Amino acid sequence: MTNIPETGRTPRVQTRLVVIQILVFSLLLTLGGRLWYLQIRNGKEYAEEAKSNNIQQVVQPAVRGSILDARGVPLADNETRLVVSASRTELMKMKDKGKDVLTRLAGVLEMKPEDVVNKIRLCDSQTPKPCWNGSPYQPIPVTDEATTQQALTIRESAEDFPGITAEPTAVRRYPAPGKARTSQVLGYLSPVTDGEIEKAKDTDSPFLRSDQVGRSGIERTYDKELRGKAGVTRYEVDNLGRVMGQTKSDPGVAGSTLVTSIDARVQAVAEYELAQAMKTVRGETDKITGRKYEADSGAVVVMETRTGRVVAMASQPDYDPNVWIGGISAKDYAGLTSKNSNYPLLNRAIQGQAPAGSIFKVISASAAVRAGYDFNDKYNCSASYSLGSRSFANFESQGHGPITLGDALKYSCNTVFYALGHKEWQKDGGITPNKDAHDWFYTTARDFGLGSETGIDLPNEVQGRIPDRQWKQKFWEANKDAWCKQGKKGGSYVEQIAYESCLEGNQLKAYDSINFAIGQGDVLVTPIQMATIYAAISNGGTLYDPTVGKAVISPDGKRVREIKPKAHGRLPVGPETIRDLDKGLRSVVEPGGTAAWRFGGWPQDKIPMRAKTGTAQVYGKQTTSWLATYTDDFTIVMTISQGGTGSGASGPAVRNIYDALYGLDDAGNQDLKRALLPEPQKALPKVNADGTIDAPAIKAYDPKSQLVDPAEQNGAAPPPLAGTPPNRRD
Repeated sequence: MTNIPETGRTPRVQTRLVVIQILVFSLLLTLGGRLWYLQIRNGKEYAEEAKSNNIQQVVQPAVRGSILDARGVPLADNETRLVVSASRTELMKMKDKGKDVLTRLAGVLEMKPEDVVNKIRLCDSQTPKPCWNGSPYQPIPVTDEATTQQALTIRESAEDFPGITAEPTAVRRYPAPGKARTSQVLGYLSPVTDGEIEKAKDTDSPFLRSDQVGRSGIERTYDKELRGKAGVTRYEVDNLGRVMGQTKSDPGVAGSTLVTSIDARVQAVAEYELAQAMKTVRGETDKITGRKYEADSGAVVVMETRTGRVVAMASQPDYDPNVWIGGISAKDYAGLTSKNSNYPLLNRAIQGQAPAGSIFKVISASAAVRAGYDFNDKYNCSASYSLGSRSFANFESQGHGPITLGDALKYSCNTVFYALGHKEWQKDGGITPNKDAHDWFYTTARDFGLGSETGIDLPNEVQGRIPDRQWKQKFWEANKDAWCKQGKKGGSYVEQIAYESCLEGNQLKAYDSINFAIGQGDVLVTPIQMATIYAAISNGGTLYDPTVGKAVISPDGKRVREIKPKAHGRLPVGPETIRDLDKGLRSVVEPGGTAAWRFGGWPQDKIPMRAKTGTAQVYGKQTTSWLATYTDDFTIVMTISQGGTGSGASGPAVRNIYDALYGLDDAGNQDLKRALLPEPQKALPKVNADGTIDAPAIKAYDPKSQLVDPAEQNGAAPPPLAGTPPNRRD
């Protein structure tokens, strides 16, 4: 028998064994640590997540709260419609990405297949509208106008329409009572985005993927109150998706009702009269240029003078907010956002900017008083004012001799304010300002609230512009390089202007202050700013934050949160100056005043009217019409871009709105039964316990109904208008 010697282990083998042992030990240690982290350190968290994998939730969207006018008439509410929706998640699982299903669906809905496909495609920076900007995981509405037969076809042939649902759903509605669209004030809705969901998840008002949110107007400002809280029902399911039982659920809460200060009747009048004024002006010719007026846009604001509440606000061009419901079409979206339609989504009452023209003169008169001039002293209203080789004309070179500042408002005398603006510029040091320069005209404009937001409860209000020394410096710094590059001494007119701006564009020149004194040049204002100012003159000096919202009422009608008027300041002049301004503005509608021919027969002894006309020159465009007016109750400001003169274009419309408010005919006879608002609205409409509202009926505005039948005047001819149409810029 042969003995086999025992083979010894070499050092290399031993090293390998040690390495293997270390690796095995490390893997075991890592695995143990990971198990400890999953089961002990984060065990509870993962257990909850694992449990939630077996929980499915069904969301019942909250019924959005109604938006009412001051009398309880719905401006926005809801109606039940048959909504057909598509689950993008289900469709994307199919081999053809749901193309066949969507094609069959288009046939049932009598739509084009490409339109259905466009409805459910996701929005990004490259995708044109229409597209879906909400969550890709929730059902996407294809139409909210399905017929009962279409819905039955889809539901009875469910195997042919996987991922498609047809359900009755509460859908937003904008009923336009009395044909009052109120479009830019109300705004519109669209689906919540993933970014908005993430941003709001830790707030007290998180979004659900099914939510529709306000995108503009008061739908956006009061979105939290209107949206309510969706109901969520949770079901426990097994791994095959079968329902095993119901777990904790959250009941839904309907949105609150928003009562506004808008009166639908006055809103209808304002919208009609603004549109009619623009239509009329387009048929007229500018006597200076020979061109027909374009009247491409306009706005009007009707405000309570003692509270700042907005009774009506109209902007042209406008749109039907119902086009957004159920997803907007490509054609409608293009119409709302294209230059050809002049951007009807803009609310020109708060976003439209233009030079103020002569309605700015109440500010210039106040600035003169602050600078030490007496309101009732005499100032020369010459035919023109000379500055070096340049001459600044007054109307059709018409002069009135020595007059007070009140008469300067009455006749809208430019040269009085030219001279005052120039003198103050000189006192302040001119191009090289003194260290203690007051700049009274610019300072007063800012103290009146110009160059700042009014604080109205509507989104995207613009500030306008006050082109003072600080603004000139910043504007020059931002544009200097471009001006220097474009400018050329002795070149074309444009090149010469750029050359001069490059060298001295930061200097406040004499002609800047002269133009500013009559609301021209680089100054920009909005209708809501001027309405706030004129309302303050009427109420004794208080500058209110304009408000549209009046109260928020809980769904059961038991809790009411009133939105009370709030002031943001006072006019920077004393009571005596305010009375002087008021007296001067009253003379504007009396014989000889620039607005007298539009207020013939007005009952001035019973309802004192004050006004200021304005015609602003805009570079490259026709003049902008302005008319600012007020009584003891209401302030109305209207503007029409490229509309001509203040009294000529806006005068008839503003007069008609006042006639409707007070129930007046052209002769000044009053019938309180026809008056829409003889006094500002005070009481809130009542919301019943079941959420319903007993709203009064409202008819469409008929301008003829505001007139007294000639037979009722015993056959007498109507009285002649006071004065004749003045041939002047104001």
